Amino acid sequence: MLETLTRGFTSARERLSGVRELTEESVAEALRDVRMSLLEADVDLAVVRDFLARVKERALGAKVGTRVRDASGRSLRVTPGQHFIKVCEEELVALMGPVDPALARRRGVTSIMLVGLQGVGKTTVAGKLARNLQKRGSRPLLVAADVYRPAAIQQLQQLGAQIGVAVHAGAEGEAPAAICAAAARRAKSEGFDAIVYDTAGRLAIDEALMGELEEISGAVEPANTLLVCDALMGRDAVNVAATFGERLALDGLVLTKLDGDARGGAALAVKAVTGVPIKFLGTGETLDRLEEFRPEGLASRILGMGDIVGLVKDFEEVVDEHEAEADAERLLKGKFGLDDLLKQLKTIQKLGPLREVISKLPMFGQMAEQVEEGELKKVESLIRSMTPAERNRPEIIDKSRASRIARGSGRRSRDVRDLIGRFGQMRDMMASLGEQGGPLSRIPGMGDLAGAGGVDPSMLFGGRGGGGGQREATRRRSRQKGKRKQARKARRKNRRR
Repeated sequence: MLETLTRGFTSARERLSGVRELTEESVAEALRDVRMSLLEADVDLAVVRDFLARVKERALGAKVGTRVRDASGRSLRVTPGQHFIKVCEEELVALMGPVDPALARRRGVTSIMLVGLQGVGKTTVAGKLARNLQKRGSRPLLVAADVYRPAAIQQLQQLGAQIGVAVHAGAEGEAPAAICAAAARRAKSEGFDAIVYDTAGRLAIDEALMGELEEISGAVEPANTLLVCDALMGRDAVNVAATFGERLALDGLVLTKLDGDARGGAALAVKAVTGVPIKFLGTGETLDRLEEFRPEGLASRILGMGDIVGLVKDFEEVVDEHEAEADAERLLKGKFGLDDLLKQLKTIQKLGPLREVISKLPMFGQMAEQVEEGELKKVESLIRSMTPAERNRPEIIDKSRASRIARGSGRRSRDVRDLIGRFGQMRDMMASLGEQGGPLSRIPGMGDLAGAGGVDPSMLFGGRGGGGGQREATRRRSRQKGKRKQARKARRKNRRR
């Protein structure tokens, strides 16, 4: 997700890693990498220029102490490169925010009207919003106001059935505005405290579409009008938002398919160009995959620093708190077997795509692409082929047992040995993390990925070559360091001349 943006900021950080002070020249070189990634990500040129100007002004115009104290009172050294990235992070947050994800209420009802072009995922978003409201304790009503797209009403009814939410559909030939007005009356009489209106879209914005949406808005006076945009549209999503905003009073945007967007131009530029904030992100197909938009979280992920707050929120939704505390205490003592590991892996699967989970981990956002989604199933099949004794004490698995486990799971003996080796390393590391008491050690099943000094996440899931990703990253950093050293020598030599 957003690999294009992350690549540019990562290059800028690496370029400044050996710099002792931020000069006009060094900042210009770093900003060149950032500028290229922003333009490749389809961010509006005016937004790019303004962003770069603000970063340059702040990076060069401030005196930075070389040492600061963290929350525990320890003294930490701050490098010029870290100062530059901090400025970038703050400016990214300012570019996308501020955002209030709260939904307004009117006359005691949270009413939401979804608008947008055809094919951007409005009906799915309607189901996701209903699920979101449901988890908050509301009783939502879905309204099928798209009478043009074939099977649109049936699709909404199926989504409603999945989560146990009622769907209001009009009679054949009834106008969308009349359907929505009748739904509002039904909600009041039957005690629904939330309504989501799923309106029709078009392949392109036209007068008929806008007139219909204005008619619906006048009939029901929704407390929230949200525009649904496809992140894959790039700059077109910003243009669509600007056009809708000219005719409707938009309260926010829902950006869908962000998990499949390598560019991220829409996420960065839409607030700056239109003034309309992103309220929600659609990051998957299931009805639980809707996130409240946090500019600081997305900015941190763009910079490759993860989003630990977002990850903790995800865990809170799928993990029982008391059970998690008991598991964490045992895990962080290194006293657990493969059954415990399997349990933690199943928990991770509930959070969504594995790469997205990894991308939220500090230090590992750049390595998410190295993680192979199929490795979770591979590990599960190996563990399920073991006896209870082997799961509890993996060290008893010899060559004969490994062959039997491999046959039972349809894998190779080497896969069994690799898993046992990785598990042993992970167990030792979990124990050391428990002693260190790092922030990630409080997340069951994920403390092993925190890594003192940088641990390859592919160590747990097999990855590409079982740790090869980390070795390749180390080699790449060494090559880059050597190139920077040669460049410095060349500059000194030229100055002497």
